[in-house]
Amino acid sequence: MNIPSLQDTVSADEWQLRVDLAACYRLIAMYGMSDLVFTHITARVPGPEHHFLINPYGLMFDEITASSLVKVDGQCNKVIPSQFPVNPAGFVIHSAIHEARHDVMCVLHTHSRAGIAVSAQKGGILPISQQSTFVLASLAYHDYEGVALRDDEKARLQADLGSANNLVLRNHGLLVCGKTIAEAFLSMYILENTCRIQIDAQAGGELITVDPRIIEGATAAAKAVTVGGPGALVWPALIRRLDRLDPGYRT
Repeated sequence: MNIPSLQDTVSADEWQLRVDLAACYRLIAMYGMSDLVFTHITARVPGPEHHFLINPYGLMFDEITASSLVKVDGQCNKVIPSQFPVNPAGFVIHSAIHEARHDVMCVLHTHSRAGIAVSAQKGGILPISQQSTFVLASLAYHDYEGVALRDDEKARLQADLGSANNLVLRNHGLLVCGKTIAEAFLSMYILENTCRIQIDAQAGGELITVDPRIIEGATAAAKAVTVGGPGALVWPALIRRLDRLDPGYRT
């Protein structure tokens, strides 16, 4: 694909955001959380305009580059011309959250096999693993309303999410919010593995649940082991791995 570089067109801050978001797409693909071209990760562009970056609809996640990301406004109008369309369902979900949660820079949504399996379970996320304790400390649920194409669903999505950072979309998939792209990726990695562990554990014998008092202290425990904030230790290592394998996401 011939995609012109935008590095000299956008600000240095936006370019770094684009590089990090393209890296996040590649990592979601690498760790088996993509669904062909059908899910989405967005990042709010700094500034008063309320613009955000979203994937070019039609590209696989391992094809996405910094310059191919589409910049849109709150009405899904392209701010910078792009040859690619935007997934309308992705816009509805992400614009709703960016509109309501000004503390959030990145919103990450997946349709993983384990995530959908758990989203279809009446009990939802169960307190049966260390990973689940971090998720349960900030978790909400949103009932399935069909493919998210209607603007009237936005208010219900916003109300259900509230101040939580992890959202199970019933019969649909998973969603996380993060103050940074690194934080959002780490949150999704933990949420996805929470679901994989749960499905695996349910195939065995009787489950042992975690003491609720441990869940109450999970946020403090997470801060203690993530020096410098969520993703601060992990993200640089992930970027080094991507650069060893294929630095093409940076273009």
